[in-house]
Amino acid sequence: MARYKITIEYDGTNLVGWQKQDEGNSVQEYLENAVLAFSGQKVEIFAAGRTDAGVHALAQVAHFDLETKLDLYHLREAFNAKLREVNAPVAVVEIEVVPDDFHARFSAKKRGYVYRLLNRRARSVLLEHRVWHVNFALDVEKMREGAKYLLGYHDFSAFRGAGCQAKSPMKTLDKLEIVKNGDEIDFIVEAKSFLYHQVRNMVGTLKMVGDGHLEPKDVKTILEGKKRADAGVTAPAEGLYLSKVEY
Repeated sequence: MARYKITIEYDGTNLVGWQKQDEGNSVQEYLENAVLAFSGQKVEIFAAGRTDAGVHALAQVAHFDLETKLDLYHLREAFNAKLREVNAPVAVVEIEVVPDDFHARFSAKKRGYVYRLLNRRARSVLLEHRVWHVNFALDVEKMREGAKYLLGYHDFSAFRGAGCQAKSPMKTLDKLEIVKNGDEIDFIVEAKSFLYHQVRNMVGTLKMVGDGHLEPKDVKTILEGKKRADAGVTAPAEGLYLSKVEY
């Protein structure tokens, strides 16, 4: 028996998310079916983060066990060949053997996300379903000022999505940088773990700071108030990318 760690890239536009569902295509199901097709073995694949429908990944990490140890190059090639056969918007980028006690979710020390927002009047044909398009000007400096209040260890109840299964709303936000590249504004966030919809709810709130509906200091008031209704809208899934997982 060997345990494998895989790094995966996917376009979540037409997926129901990472986790298998009764209806629709998921990343997990595509990968597990690929293993069954090339090895004849039925496996369960565990991910570092269960991304939602519409969310993308640049470097999702997962692990699974196989009864036999296989050559890594040919294992990756077999994965991607089977994924291409079914036109899956998923690719295995890297693969390695890891110790038996490695767990993609529970061994992770930090997770990173990038949220991409396109801030211009015209929509982008090439970035359709890959960014949040906001067609009026946003004040990036004000958003950066508001973002500072979110850094550190806090009760993030105001940014917690309905249905969140986390035992506690207490989280430590290690990084929240806002980078402007031409018409694109990227929100770069890092933490050991996040609440359900936390990143998208923080981005939605900061967008309201950028458009003048909120002042930067209002972010602190919202955070301390702990009420989801006081925070901004949930930013669309299409702009969110799982960008890295550190171990």
